[in-house]
Amino acid sequence: MRFLGIDPGIAIVGFGFVDKIGSKVVPVQYGCIQTEAHTPEEDRLLHVYEGMLQLIDKYKPDTVALEKLFFNRNVTTAMSVSQARGVLVLAAKQRNLPIGEYTPMQVKQAIVGYGKAEKKQVQEMVRMFLKLQAVPKPDDVADALAVAICHAHSYGLNSKLNEVLRK
Repeated sequence: MRFLGIDPGIAIVGFGFVDKIGSKVVPVQYGCIQTEAHTPEEDRLLHVYEGMLQLIDKYKPDTVALEKLFFNRNVTTAMSVSQARGVLVLAAKQRNLPIGEYTPMQVKQAIVGYGKAEKKQVQEMVRMFLKLQAVPKPDDVADALAVAICHAHSYGLNSKLNEVLRK
């Protein structure tokens, strides 16, 4: 099964595709969609949206997961990132993909085993889980892979739980 993890942003959108084969999670492709600073926001959003559709069409994930957004400082940044997150969700829904959402604490718990882990710990665990030579850069890419790994480990359990709750 193929999972797409996304770290939403307006300047940089991290993405990571992983396959779950048995109990192993293996990397397929990862990177980022970048937008130019000082470009009108609507153009940046279009670039993020079209870039994500191209990635989804090329790598054909079975499901998508995004990190839930939490902001406590810059309202302007929060609005831009929220809009980018919206176009990313739209892209996934247009391709009829189920979407999972995880808080940063849930991702850290799944990757490191501690919900308040440091960013460097998460990045190093991503590198080790996926047997990569180096921590993926920029940080948004490692974050997206962490979301994908979290979703890969949680997906089966969440699907079964949702089935039980629907009955």
